[in-house]
Order: sequence, then structure tokens, then C-alpha cells
Amino acid sequence: MTNESRILIKNGRVLDPANETDAVMDIFIENGEIRETGVNLEHESCVKIIDATDMWVVPGLIDMHVHLRDPGGHHKETIQTGTLAAAAGGFTTICPMANTDPVTDTADAVEYILSTAEREGVVHIVPIGSVTKGLLGQELSAIGEMQATGICAISDDGKAVADAALFKTALYYAAKLELPVLTHAEDHKLTGKGQIGAGPHAKKLGLTGIPNESEEIMISRDIILARATGAHLHICHVSTAEGVVHMRAAKEQGLPITAEACPHHFMLADEDIPDCDTNYKMSPPLRSRKDVEAIKAALKDGTICVIATDHAPHHEDDKNGEFEQAANGIIGLETAVPLCITELVHTDILTPLELIKKLTVNPASILGLDKGTLSIGKMADVTVIDPNMQYSIDKETFLSKSRNTPFHGREVRGKVVYTLVNGKIVYEYKEEGKQDVN
Repeated sequence: MTNESRILIKNGRVLDPANETDAVMDIFIENGEIRETGVNLEHESCVKIIDATDMWVVPGLIDMHVHLRDPGGHHKETIQTGTLAAAAGGFTTICPMANTDPVTDTADAVEYILSTAEREGVVHIVPIGSVTKGLLGQELSAIGEMQATGICAISDDGKAVADAALFKTALYYAAKLELPVLTHAEDHKLTGKGQIGAGPHAKKLGLTGIPNESEEIMISRDIILARATGAHLHICHVSTAEGVVHMRAAKEQGLPITAEACPHHFMLADEDIPDCDTNYKMSPPLRSRKDVEAIKAALKDGTICVIATDHAPHHEDDKNGEFEQAANGIIGLETAVPLCITELVHTDILTPLELIKKLTVNPASILGLDKGTLSIGKMADVTVIDPNMQYSIDKETFLSKSRNTPFHGREVRGKVVYTLVNGKIVYEYKEEGKQDVN
């Protein structure tokens, strides 16, 4: 990391949703903290001055849903490469899911992630522990011990806990611990051997469809169980119009239930899948255009309050071959900002402040993290974004170890220019196209 102890960011449009700030001003950073904000600040002792004219200066972004494949999948991603990708994407805090090998279901497993991140990572990592041992859905993990070691939530992401009684017990326990539960809402019996969203395009491609009911039923079930237990339930990667309906009703009832959407689910529909390209295979799958519009509407009205990437790196061998056998998932850390700005801000679905809220203070609040703000005295996790830079996404420039993205070659607007963690520059975009990661 660059070792500047005093940094002055000048003339940026400061977007700090936690303080409802949207104004052009300066930010002075010293010894890892935000020390002063205002107009025309001058500090002769600054080691680094960043000219942020016509750029956004925002709290370091938080991604509460990523997969780092470490331990057990180093050929796909490591904690080091995953955090480098996060820094390039403007994320200063990421929360890796528990479906590693071995599964993150013990305090020792959590400690491994934290200690490895301390040695090799360039952004903050706050792990998510599993709900059940081995993600098998049969016995609860050592949830209390994992919380004491440093997890921020529990989830069997990638798998729903099919046993309703066991999941209800987990929700009771999590409520007592004030620990949010992140759920992958899918009835795997209904999904069966499906590969993409059910509908005309699945038939056209000769692929087995996954019905929307597989998500809708589990969202409904989990909301009912959360209402009975008082637990904070967070619905991961909502992808269906029907799921949005259930979420909206839950919020109207005042239940402690939140939800996230991923850029691919508000950018792409099933009909966009070309010739069985496995880079478009994910779970939940791409749905109809009607579902896409429902997700956008839910982001606009606040029913969905978080944007997360579900960054899921895979080696090319996992994606090559027949669509039916290919692994689910795409990478997302380095494409999220431009996709969100292009699809949501430049189309007036969200204001800049509304977008940044879904990427900072909202996930921080759900997870109980003292992050996501540019308040004086807070840790200087800061992201500087040029919202108007136009370019084509090039997967060959990614810092992630994997390249599985459907967005290669897509024209977008919005580029992360600087990422600061603890007041240190960990990523800087160079105009000639070279990226500098410290």
C-alpha cells in the first residue's frame, strides 16, 4: 500500500448517504482517518493531493456477497487476488461466503480467513459463516464461536436450508445473537436439473428451464419463519418479480427483512443468452424481461436496499464444454460500478446518492459494521469514481484470477479512479490504461 499519511482530496462531488451529503467539497485524511471536510481546504503538509474535479468521492464500497474460493479453490481465486479485484472495483470491504473447501463452519476456519487476509489482502474482509455444518443442511454450525471470532452473518449461500424446522432454529439462535441470516432462496426440488430461467428462450436453446416458483416459494417460507422468530433475514440475489412482491409485503408489515440485487439480474434477461454461452449461466438464473424491470422498480422504491455482486470466480475449465455441465456464476467485483452507473444512474432510475447508499451505508447497517460513511473521525475508506468515463469492459485487464463474465466488450460509463483503505491508496487507475495496485 502507498504509505501517504496525509492526503487531500480536492473539488470532488462528495456523496455520503449516511450524512445525506451531496456537495462539492474537499476531504483531508491524516493517519488513516478523515480529519476535515469543507471547501477550499489547504494543508501544506499533504504528501498526496488528489484532484477529484468532476468525480464522485464516496465512502469505500461494501460488497456483502462474494466468493473468494480460499481455502480449497486457489486455481479460481485467492484472498490476495480477490481483494486486488475488489480494490480495482472500488470496494474497501468484502464479505466472503462460506462455501469454501473446507466450509467456513468453525472458529478455526474463520481465523484462517482473517489471518490470511491480514497477510495477503489489500481491503477489509469480514467473513460470513455457514448456517449448517458442511452446508449439508443437517446440523447447525458453531455459530456463536464463529461470531466471537469475527463473522458478520451466517448463510448457506449456494444452497437453501431445506429443513424448515432446522432453519427456524437457526433463525431463533441468530436473533438472540443479533446476527443477520443471509438466505439463498431456492427450492432445489423445483429447480431440478434446470440450467436457465424457464420460458421461450430455454425452449429455443434446448435447455431445461428453472421456474420462478423455485425462488418465490422459498422467499415466502423464509419470510414466514423470520416473522415467527424475529430474526433479521436478508434475501440474497432476488431475481423474480414474484419475489419482489413478497419482499414488498414484508416491508409493509415492518418486518426486519432486507434484500439485495446483483447487476447481472437488472442488466440481463434470459433472452440475452447467446448460443448457450456458459458465461451467462448463474444461480439464480437470468429471468424474463418482466423480472428485470421488476428488480429495477424494487431498487428505485427501496424494496431492494442493497446491491451486491455475488462475485463467483471459476477457472476456464469449469466454464468450458456443454452448458448443462458448466459451473454457475460470474465474476462481478470489477464490473459492478460501471454497470450500476450505466444502467441505473444514467437512465435516471437512481440518483447518485441513492446508488451509493445501496453500496455503502445500507450493507454496513445490515451487517453491523462501523463503515460506509465519510464522517469526521471515521476510518478513511474512500472511493473516487469518474462517473462519465466511457470505455469497453475488457476482461483481460481484470485483477481477478478468473475471467468468467458475460460483460466483456460491453460499452459502459463510470470508472473507479482511486481506492483508499485506512487512508492508504491501494488502487489507482492510470489514464494510459495501466492499473496500479499497491
